[in-house]
Amino acid sequence: MSKLVVVENLSLDGVMQAPGRPDEDTRGGFDHGGWAAEPLGKDPEAVQASMAGQGRAGAMLFGRRTYEDVVGHWLSTPEPNPFTEILEQTPKYVASRTLTEPLPHPNSTLLKGDAIERVALLKQESGQDLVVLGSGLLVRDLAAAGLIDEYVLTMIPVVLGSGTRLFGNTYIALEVVHSVTTSSGIVVARLRVAQ
Repeated sequence: MSKLVVVENLSLDGVMQAPGRPDEDTRGGFDHGGWAAEPLGKDPEAVQASMAGQGRAGAMLFGRRTYEDVVGHWLSTPEPNPFTEILEQTPKYVASRTLTEPLPHPNSTLLKGDAIERVALLKQESGQDLVVLGSGLLVRDLAAAGLIDEYVLTMIPVVLGSGTRLFGNTYIALEVVHSVTTSSGIVVARLRVAQ
Protein backbone atom coordinates (compact mmCIF):
# COMPACT_ATOMS: atom_id res chain seq x y z
CA MET A 1 0.00 0.00 0.00
CA SER A 2 1.25 3.49 -0.87
CA LYS A 3 1.74 6.35 1.53
CA LEU A 4 0.14 9.67 0.64
CA VAL A 5 2.69 12.40 1.42
CA VAL A 6 1.85 16.11 1.29
CA VAL A 7 4.76 18.48 0.54
CA GLU A 8 4.20 22.17 1.28
CA ASN A 9 5.94 25.47 1.98
CA LEU A 10 4.23 27.26 4.88
CA SER A 11 4.50 30.62 6.59
CA LEU A 12 4.42 30.58 10.40
CA ASP A 13 0.72 31.45 10.26
CA GLY A 14 0.03 28.43 8.06
CA VAL A 15 -0.30 30.17 4.68
CA MET A 16 0.62 28.03 1.69
CA GLN A 17 -0.69 30.31 -1.08
CA ALA A 18 1.69 31.39 -3.86
CA PRO A 19 5.08 30.65 -2.29
CA GLY A 20 7.01 30.74 -5.57
CA ARG A 21 6.10 33.75 -7.71
CA PRO A 22 4.33 37.11 -7.33
CA ASP A 23 1.73 36.18 -9.97
CA GLU A 24 1.34 32.55 -8.90
CA ASP A 25 -2.02 32.91 -7.12
CA THR A 26 -3.61 36.30 -6.46
CA ARG A 27 -7.03 34.93 -5.47
CA GLY A 28 -8.65 36.90 -2.67
CA GLY A 29 -6.41 39.89 -3.39
CA PHE A 30 -3.34 38.02 -2.10
CA ASP A 31 -0.37 40.29 -2.78
CA HIS A 32 2.46 38.44 -1.03
CA GLY A 33 3.14 35.97 -3.86
CA GLY A 34 6.68 34.66 -3.98
CA TRP A 35 7.16 34.97 -0.22
CA ALA A 36 9.17 31.72 0.05
CA ALA A 37 11.38 32.10 -3.03
CA GLU A 38 13.98 34.47 -1.60
CA PRO A 39 14.48 32.73 1.78
CA LEU A 40 14.72 29.31 0.10
CA GLY A 41 17.02 30.70 -2.60
CA LYS A 42 19.43 31.75 0.14
CA ASP A 43 19.20 28.47 2.07
CA PRO A 44 20.29 25.39 0.08
CA GLU A 45 20.29 23.36 3.31
CA ALA A 46 16.52 23.89 3.63
CA VAL A 47 15.92 22.98 -0.01
CA GLN A 48 17.99 19.82 0.34
CA ALA A 49 16.17 18.84 3.54
CA SER A 50 12.77 19.39 1.94
CA MET A 51 13.70 17.19 -1.03
CA ALA A 52 15.13 14.34 1.09
CA GLY A 53 13.11 11.19 0.58
CA GLN A 54 11.29 12.45 -2.50
CA GLY A 55 13.03 9.76 -4.55
CA ARG A 56 10.46 7.28 -3.22
CA ALA A 57 7.68 9.08 -5.08
CA GLY A 58 5.99 6.69 -7.45
CA ALA A 59 3.53 9.32 -8.64
CA MET A 60 2.39 12.87 -8.00
CA LEU A 61 -1.10 14.07 -7.24
CA PHE A 62 -2.35 17.57 -8.04
CA GLY A 63 -5.47 19.64 -7.88
CA ARG A 64 -6.34 21.32 -11.18
CA ARG A 65 -5.00 24.76 -10.36
CA THR A 66 -1.61 23.54 -9.11
CA TYR A 67 -1.30 21.15 -12.05
CA GLU A 68 -1.94 23.89 -14.59
CA ASP A 69 0.18 26.51 -12.87
CA VAL A 70 3.12 24.69 -11.31
CA VAL A 71 3.58 21.85 -13.80
CA GLY A 72 2.91 24.20 -16.70
CA HIS A 73 5.38 26.77 -15.34
CA TRP A 74 8.26 24.34 -14.82
CA LEU A 75 7.75 22.46 -18.07
CA SER A 76 7.84 25.74 -19.99
CA THR A 77 10.87 27.11 -18.10
CA PRO A 78 14.11 26.73 -20.06
CA GLU A 79 16.37 23.93 -18.95
CA PRO A 80 18.36 23.35 -16.95
CA ASN A 81 15.95 23.72 -14.08
CA PRO A 82 15.59 21.35 -11.15
CA PHE A 83 12.12 20.02 -11.97
CA THR A 84 11.63 19.41 -15.71
CA GLU A 85 12.92 15.84 -15.81
CA ILE A 86 10.99 14.80 -12.69
CA LEU A 87 7.76 16.42 -13.91
CA GLU A 88 8.05 14.89 -17.36
CA GLN A 89 8.83 11.35 -16.24
CA THR A 90 6.83 10.90 -13.03
CA PRO A 91 3.20 9.79 -13.43
CA LYS A 92 0.85 12.61 -12.49
CA TYR A 93 -2.76 12.26 -11.32
CA VAL A 94 -5.01 15.30 -11.48
CA ALA A 95 -8.19 15.82 -9.47
CA SER A 96 -10.48 18.14 -11.38
CA ARG A 97 -14.17 18.67 -12.08
CA THR A 98 -13.48 20.91 -15.09
CA LEU A 99 -10.53 19.45 -17.04
CA THR A 100 -11.01 16.97 -19.84
CA GLU A 101 -8.62 14.53 -21.46
CA PRO A 102 -6.16 14.61 -23.03
CA LEU A 103 -4.30 16.54 -20.36
CA PRO A 104 -1.59 18.93 -21.62
CA HIS A 105 1.47 17.51 -19.84
CA PRO A 106 3.19 14.12 -20.29
CA ASN A 107 2.36 11.13 -18.06
CA SER A 108 -0.81 12.80 -16.76
CA THR A 109 -4.06 11.04 -15.87
CA LEU A 110 -7.34 12.72 -15.00
CA LEU A 111 -9.05 11.27 -11.93
CA LYS A 112 -12.61 10.85 -13.17
CA GLY A 113 -15.47 10.64 -10.71
CA ASP A 114 -15.03 11.07 -6.98
CA ALA A 115 -11.40 12.14 -6.46
CA ILE A 116 -11.35 10.95 -2.84
CA GLU A 117 -12.47 7.45 -3.83
CA ARG A 118 -9.96 7.37 -6.69
CA VAL A 119 -7.08 8.44 -4.41
CA ALA A 120 -8.05 5.73 -1.90
CA LEU A 121 -7.81 3.17 -4.74
CA LEU A 122 -4.46 4.59 -5.92
CA LYS A 123 -3.05 4.15 -2.43
CA GLN A 124 -3.91 0.44 -2.58
CA GLU A 125 -2.33 -0.12 -6.02
CA SER A 126 1.34 0.73 -5.47
CA GLY A 127 4.06 0.43 -2.88
CA GLN A 128 5.67 3.77 -3.73
CA ASP A 129 4.72 7.12 -2.21
CA LEU A 130 2.05 9.24 -3.83
CA VAL A 131 3.18 12.86 -3.36
CA VAL A 132 0.88 15.89 -3.31
CA LEU A 133 2.49 19.25 -4.10
CA GLY A 134 0.56 22.42 -3.28
CA SER A 135 -3.11 21.73 -4.05
CA GLY A 136 -4.45 23.16 -0.78
CA LEU A 137 -8.16 22.48 -1.37
CA LEU A 138 -7.44 18.89 -2.37
CA VAL A 139 -5.19 18.43 0.68
CA ARG A 140 -7.93 19.61 3.03
CA ASP A 141 -10.41 17.16 1.45
CA LEU A 142 -7.89 14.30 1.65
CA ALA A 143 -7.14 15.13 5.30
CA ALA A 144 -10.85 15.17 6.16
CA ALA A 145 -11.16 11.72 4.53
CA GLY A 146 -8.23 10.40 6.58
CA LEU A 147 -6.12 9.56 3.51
CA ILE A 148 -2.93 11.52 4.28
CA ASP A 149 -0.12 9.56 5.89
CA GLU A 150 2.66 12.16 6.14
CA TYR A 151 3.40 15.84 5.68
CA VAL A 152 6.74 17.34 4.68
CA LEU A 153 6.44 20.96 5.73
CA THR A 154 9.02 23.64 5.03
CA MET A 155 8.18 26.44 7.44
CA ILE A 156 9.56 29.85 6.53
CA PRO A 157 9.95 32.35 9.41
CA VAL A 158 7.49 34.93 8.12
CA VAL A 159 3.92 35.85 9.12
CA LEU A 160 1.86 36.86 6.10
CA GLY A 161 -1.39 37.79 7.86
CA SER A 162 -3.54 36.78 4.88
CA GLY A 163 -3.77 34.07 2.28
CA THR A 164 -4.98 30.51 1.95
CA ARG A 165 -3.96 28.36 4.86
CA LEU A 166 -3.11 24.70 4.49
CA PHE A 167 -5.07 23.29 7.37
CA GLY A 168 -8.83 23.55 7.59
CA ASN A 169 -11.09 22.42 10.42
CA THR A 170 -10.00 18.78 10.59
CA TYR A 171 -8.24 17.64 13.76
CA ILE A 172 -4.94 15.95 12.88
CA ALA A 173 -2.59 14.47 15.49
CA LEU A 174 0.96 14.42 14.15
CA GLU A 175 4.19 12.70 15.19
CA VAL A 176 7.57 14.15 14.23
CA VAL A 177 9.55 11.67 12.11
CA HIS A 178 12.45 14.01 11.41
CA SER A 179 13.12 17.73 11.52
CA VAL A 180 15.90 20.10 10.54
CA THR A 181 16.29 23.73 11.57
CA THR A 182 18.67 25.62 9.33
CA SER A 183 20.86 28.54 10.32
CA SER A 184 18.38 30.93 8.66
CA GLY A 185 15.55 29.64 10.88
CA ILE A 186 13.73 27.61 8.25
CA VAL A 187 12.30 24.41 9.72
CA VAL A 188 11.77 21.35 7.54
CA ALA A 189 9.72 18.71 9.31
CA ARG A 190 8.52 15.29 8.20
CA LEU A 191 5.40 14.55 10.22
CA ARG A 192 3.47 11.28 10.36
CA VAL A 193 -0.28 11.30 10.94
CA ALA A 194 -0.78 9.54 14.29
CA GLN A 195 -2.85 6.38 14.19
